[in-house]
Amino acid sequence: MPAKLRDVAQKAGVSIKTVSRVVNHQGELAESTRARVLVAIAELGYRPSKLARALVTHRTDTIGLVLGDITNPFFPEVARGVLDVAEPLGYSVFLCHSDGDHQREIRSLHSLADHAVDGIIIFPTYELEEMLDQVAVSGRPLVSVNRPLNSPWASSVMIHSYRGGRMAVAHLLARQHRTIAMLAGPTADAHRLRRTKGYRDALLEHGVPVREEWIVPGAPIQARGRESARELLLRYPEITAIVAYNDLLALGAMQACNELGRRVPDDCAIVGFDDIPLVDSISPSLTTVRVDKYGLGRQAMNRLLQMLAKPGVELEPIWLDVELMVRQSA
Repeated sequence: MPAKLRDVAQKAGVSIKTVSRVVNHQGELAESTRARVLVAIAELGYRPSKLARALVTHRTDTIGLVLGDITNPFFPEVARGVLDVAEPLGYSVFLCHSDGDHQREIRSLHSLADHAVDGIIIFPTYELEEMLDQVAVSGRPLVSVNRPLNSPWASSVMIHSYRGGRMAVAHLLARQHRTIAMLAGPTADAHRLRRTKGYRDALLEHGVPVREEWIVPGAPIQARGRESARELLLRYPEITAIVAYNDLLALGAMQACNELGRRVPDDCAIVGFDDIPLVDSISPSLTTVRVDKYGLGRQAMNRLLQMLAKPGVELEPIWLDVELMVRQSA
């Protein structure tokens, strides 16, 4: 039969309240008393009830992680970064998958709130105002990745997407490309707006006109990249380079080039974004803007811990820099 709190108290020769204070790290106790209780816990194999502990501490030692698409190779490294910070500190992480659906995001946040998680990390795909109103008012810290939020209960970790967009285009311009298209990603995504602005500004800075019909939005998946790139290259054969919102779209564009007999990079150069696994192993290997995905997860979890330690304190967004990985595709 599992040991109970009173069994530990009896063995250690202290009150049940004293054992509870040791287990929940509450109050000042003599070291000799704390040591007796810890020895009794070890000898009896006592395991505190998380539910009982939560009633005392108002913490469940659980964190919610809401990802946009768990099939996207970008996210496993991010999740690993979150877990590697959370688990050694005793936190369990509940994973939710929104699949880019606004209502599903809202349901995920409601579900996590119902399970009384201590805080939430979310990679939102849409505007968060409605969800923020529903989550943050409860005093539950929320870290949003790549979408700044104006609330004492919310904070952000941001990727320099604008800088990455400029960097990709500047590289192609330096290679003498002047007819550069963009597979721009989801219409409602904040990443898209910043990366597209970087694309536009880099072209204009070099005196290259922006062709609006060459900026094509779409789901950030390989099939969409193949379809959009094929349509662009057939309709506008003068295009010699494509910048993609992410590596999946870039891989789709490489597929389209292969099908159309357009050699990469000789006939069409391609630059991706994210540097997901394996893009340096394909042939030709993909030139891409690298995001430290593991570091992103760690930063998000560390920010959430800061918010848990100092509830209600407003913190400036964390910005993660990017790096251009020049390979064979451009």
